Amino acid sequence: MNPTVTAARLASAKQGAAPDETDILTLAFDDNRSLSMVCGEHDEHLALIEHKLGVDITPRGNRLAVRGEAQSRAATREILTSLYERARRGAEITRGEIEGAIRMREAAGAPETGGSVRTRRKLVTPRTPMQGRYVEAIRRNELVLGIGPAGTGKTYLAVACAAEALMNGDVDRLVLSRPAVEAGERLGFLPGDMKEKVDPYLRPLYDALYDVMPASLVAKGIAENQIEIAPVAFMRGRTLASAFVILDEAQNTTPQQMKMFLTRLGEGSRMVVTGDPSQVDLPQGITSGLADAVATLKGVEGVAITAFTNADIVRHPLVGRIVAAYDKRSAKPKK
Repeated sequence: MNPTVTAARLASAKQGAAPDETDILTLAFDDNRSLSMVCGEHDEHLALIEHKLGVDITPRGNRLAVRGEAQSRAATREILTSLYERARRGAEITRGEIEGAIRMREAAGAPETGGSVRTRRKLVTPRTPMQGRYVEAIRRNELVLGIGPAGTGKTYLAVACAAEALMNGDVDRLVLSRPAVEAGERLGFLPGDMKEKVDPYLRPLYDALYDVMPASLVAKGIAENQIEIAPVAFMRGRTLASAFVILDEAQNTTPQQMKMFLTRLGEGSRMVVTGDPSQVDLPQGITSGLADAVATLKGVEGVAITAFTNADIVRHPLVGRIVAAYDKRSAKPKK
């Protein structure tokens, strides 16, 4: 059976004239392995869905019996069948995927099945409606500015889209960059050449790349200059043609650096700029190039701006509460 087609057979089993709240919805699945991935180890994924949606789910072989209110049963059915389809397509089903599917269902009224990004290692699926719009914006525009708090997937989704574009032959190479705030004379005391000095600042880009591409392909791409990871300062004077270009941590560029970087865009290229305006590490009094770009480029044709919020944080749930607490403190008037 084609794994992209829904393989669940849906049936509703009612217990006589019992009220709607106690009706049972039975879902039958053809692929036990995919169903096992959806259920999770010791049915932990089912327990999470039960807790979030207020239902009771009973596994019986290749069937799941869902008890609860009609609206909750319908939501559970859509979430489970959506996750099952992802598992059939080879996607890894983690706790984060479960929470994302629930979040998408609550926000949009139905599970989001589009917008997935296929890479060499995995199928990356947006976990919030805003993440889905972000992926669509990257695919439709030559320049996308992704702004918002940490943990919203700005960089990871951009790297996944870049890996997909390279895999599909849409671009010839990837250029991933970050501003190394301390790069320059103040790094002189560190051992090694310039690359070894700035690599620690670029490590998050390496991590994201290795997560969506096999290590051997990453190493080969870097050796053959098909994948370039370098600080912003290394981009001056260049024209980047037929490339997927990502500038991460852009809040730490100056307006001059940002303009220089944006104007590197060449024929057949696309660019994604990401950053968190609340985490600027520039010396006091220096304007962030990201904030300046957002204000300057708003409304420009071919430019899309995606603004994430705390609701889009997909890391550990505590991360969202930490960000909210800091935002709340920052919003208080200073005495």
